[in-house]
Amino acid sequence: MSKFQVAYVPIGVPTFHLESAQKEFDKSVELLKSITEDVAVPSEMLLSIDKLDAFLDEIEPSLIVLQNITFANAAYASEVLHKFKNTPILLWTLREPVIDGGRLRLNSLTGAYSAANAIKAFRKEPVEYIFGGATEDKVIAKVTATVKAAKLKYDMSNMKMAAVGHTPQGFGFGRALDAEMLETFGVRLESIEARELIDVAKSYSDEDLEEYLSDASNKMVGLENTLENNRKDFARLYRAYKEYVVNNNIGALASRCWPDFFTAFGTPVCAALAMLNDLGVAASCEADTYGALSMYMGMQLTDAPTFFGDPVSMDEGENTITFWHCGTAACSLARQDTGARVDVHCNRKIGPTLDFGCKAAPAVTIFRVGKDSEGKFRIFIATGEALDKPKQFNGTSLVVKTDASAEKIVYETVEAGWEPHFVVAYGDVAAELEILAHMYNIEVQKY
Repeated sequence: MSKFQVAYVPIGVPTFHLESAQKEFDKSVELLKSITEDVAVPSEMLLSIDKLDAFLDEIEPSLIVLQNITFANAAYASEVLHKFKNTPILLWTLREPVIDGGRLRLNSLTGAYSAANAIKAFRKEPVEYIFGGATEDKVIAKVTATVKAAKLKYDMSNMKMAAVGHTPQGFGFGRALDAEMLETFGVRLESIEARELIDVAKSYSDEDLEEYLSDASNKMVGLENTLENNRKDFARLYRAYKEYVVNNNIGALASRCWPDFFTAFGTPVCAALAMLNDLGVAASCEADTYGALSMYMGMQLTDAPTFFGDPVSMDEGENTITFWHCGTAACSLARQDTGARVDVHCNRKIGPTLDFGCKAAPAVTIFRVGKDSEGKFRIFIATGEALDKPKQFNGTSLVVKTDASAEKIVYETVEAGWEPHFVVAYGDVAAELEILAHMYNIEVQKY
């Protein structure tokens, strides 16, 4: 499909109370147009198979909002499913406008049962469903979240990722197959050796670095204290990575980091990845491809960089989990009182890497696309609050007070064999992620 599109498909029959149905039609159109400009709506309610078919021939949807404007038998839903076999569907039931002992005005709920029965005969994935009127808060929230999830699915099907180098020994959980990534998520994955970008970086003269050093200096605190050779080599890496992602239209990138960038180049890649994250390119380290994919998902849903790191500490009394990594966090995630401080790598003692505590937020979402012991995809989701905490360890850190029991989350994720890298998105996007998982028919572990 050439463009993202939400299609509103209000089905019914003309033997019910059409005045009530028309009011619901108008309100539904208003809601959808307020959520996205990329919505196709029919000029009238689709009260016959012929009218339905005529509208279906006009659209190329990324999401179908199938609404029983009145009762409609399963033939209507079957027609939609026949023409759009793989397009996600949100099934929407309207509330009866009046209960007065008289006529049943819409009978939308019975129609939903007919439609859902047909959908499940065609598809294995969970049915996405909402009951209520267009002005109800829960309906607005559900429709909005479903549209955002469908938009993310569309974006992923048009996105290209890059794996820069291989995962280090013992980190194979982040390694992805290009065919598997394409089949499951529609994402195109290309690979390049780390040495290729290192060689490009080495080719730049000092004069080639001025723009990149200036950009980084405006976002980082204390970059000038980094040894001159390492500061310039960081700028070389920043330029090489930035030009690679721009020239190749890369939306997310998973990069090898240790030991090559310390041993073969002499300067860590951490800060260059941090700069990419601030530019809106999801960039994970330790070549964790599924981590980078998770970061991309969070960035698209929140329009902001995400934090990528390990769960390194738990406080049962505070009900918190601390996430940490060596120093690839986007500069914009830094606490205001410190800014995006720069220091040397916590283990290798070579700079620059980022070194700060992350800013607080009233709502965050912890999540990851991972695999179970049988190699099947799954998605972890938990919500919480990012606390106002200073840097916890050398590197970048974020302390999350989880809505569910932190102890339960830690015990159960360890016992379930989850990977040691997680993403923290600034905002509550749990609903969108769960809906997206349903669209892919992927298992969800949610807290």
